Amino acid sequence: MRFVSFRPASSMLATVALLLIANAPSQAQTRAETLRYVTGASVNTLDPNIPGSTRESFALSMSTYDRLVAFGRKQLNGKWVFDLDTITGELAESYDVSPDGLKLTFRLRKDAKFQDGSPVTADDVKWSLDRCVTAPILGKAQLLTGSLTSADQFKVIDPLTIEVTLPKPDKLALPNLATVYPMIINSKVAKEHATADDPWATAWLKEHTAGSGAYVVETFKPGEQVILKRDESWNRGSANKPAFFKRVIVQSVPEPATRANLVERGDADIVVDLQASDVQSLEAKGKLKVISTPQYNAITFVSMNNQIPPFDNVNVRRAIAFALPYDDMFKAALFGRGAPLFGASWPDGKPVNGIYPFQAPVKTDLDKAREYLKAAGLPEGFATTFSFNVGQASTAEPMASLVKESLAKIGIKVDIQKLPDAQMSTQINEKKLPFFTEGIVAWLPSTDYFYRNFYTGNQRWNYSSINNPELAAIAQEARFEPDKAKYEDDGRKLNAIHFSEMPQIPLWQPNQDAVMASSIEGYTYEFHRQVDYRDVSRK
Repeated sequence: MRFVSFRPASSMLATVALLLIANAPSQAQTRAETLRYVTGASVNTLDPNIPGSTRESFALSMSTYDRLVAFGRKQLNGKWVFDLDTITGELAESYDVSPDGLKLTFRLRKDAKFQDGSPVTADDVKWSLDRCVTAPILGKAQLLTGSLTSADQFKVIDPLTIEVTLPKPDKLALPNLATVYPMIINSKVAKEHATADDPWATAWLKEHTAGSGAYVVETFKPGEQVILKRDESWNRGSANKPAFFKRVIVQSVPEPATRANLVERGDADIVVDLQASDVQSLEAKGKLKVISTPQYNAITFVSMNNQIPPFDNVNVRRAIAFALPYDDMFKAALFGRGAPLFGASWPDGKPVNGIYPFQAPVKTDLDKAREYLKAAGLPEGFATTFSFNVGQASTAEPMASLVKESLAKIGIKVDIQKLPDAQMSTQINEKKLPFFTEGIVAWLPSTDYFYRNFYTGNQRWNYSSINNPELAAIAQEARFEPDKAKYEDDGRKLNAIHFSEMPQIPLWQPNQDAVMASSIEGYTYEFHRQVDYRDVSRK
């Protein structure tokens, strides 16, 4: 997302607006009962399935709609994160997986109601899942990764029971139902706003909700703010109680410094997208709570298009891997806030495990880099471009300068290109960029998911355009492998191929720096990298 800078006057207006909203007498709530969340982006739709939906829209939908199931949570390095391997009921009171793994049966809660008071039924669930795999919306591609592709797979058994049938046992079928897209919609209300040209009420649901979630939308101003009111009848929170906050205010404040000032002064309660330098400064003052979690389902990388010369030569790619100034980039881009994916030691030269992303045994070694360039037949080097998205300039620009400086030492001349969001996206999609930095995120961070979605096929997300039949075959085989030991072995093979081929160079997993008032409790790092308003409370 490209940010538009506020002038000082605009920053003051944003602050005043937030204070007026938070303290409006008509709300009849104290500050303690209101959560104020500021973000550099915005909520641009109430239906996360709409192409172009922001992550802020994803977070909003998690609180305004329920899903059949939800992810549990676990401790990772002392921080709470979502747990891919623990699936709990949300609208489902219970669920069963058949012994052969081909049938999932969900029994709905008898007390679940939509926000208009009507009961949630299996018919609503089927209509919602049918919509997800049938309509031309984002959920269709996501559910495909869990073998959920056809409305015929969803069967109503009785008013409170629905059955899902799979063509093969797929370990990602159940987790997919906990993601953003398969939200359960009040089908009667949606159908009232459907048309012959829009049978799934896509246009209406973009600006209205028909859910059973913890919060009701009170005010929606696309691109500016959303105000949510707690649904007092919702009881899917901790201890089967409603959400803690009576009201949630989500406001777009484009300037990072303004967001930092708002949370520092107590005019906002929580923010997750500050610049690393601001986070470091606020943390040093010690007045706010800072929870920094390496984004274990996200990776920043340097990518090379494996089909464009000279990057179609594996030795060129290896040369770059050993010429990058990893430590300097990590400090300059992130102030060291994250988990490095370089500098590992592999005993016997083999991957230590089958987890992706893996920490690679690469470090800055210019002599080794020169040897690889010589093996590639380019001892004098070559000229190329290195591109990054201007929306990521705060981290990518210092990194790019260091890449240019270091590669010059082995004869590679780099011209840095700062590309607008749309241009960067288009050129990535058209496979025209030879050398660039980007990031990837997997909602379902299993090894096969990463490899199938980011390293195979002629698709946008295969950033490196790698075409390795062995890798593709192992990734597909691992998808349906039930034996954990064999799955781990497949992961090791995939990681070994990745290191050997070096299609792109994973750099680090950046921190998700959540900065919040000291009174805020319960923050959990979620798969969509936003705050789940249902998780948090005030002590």
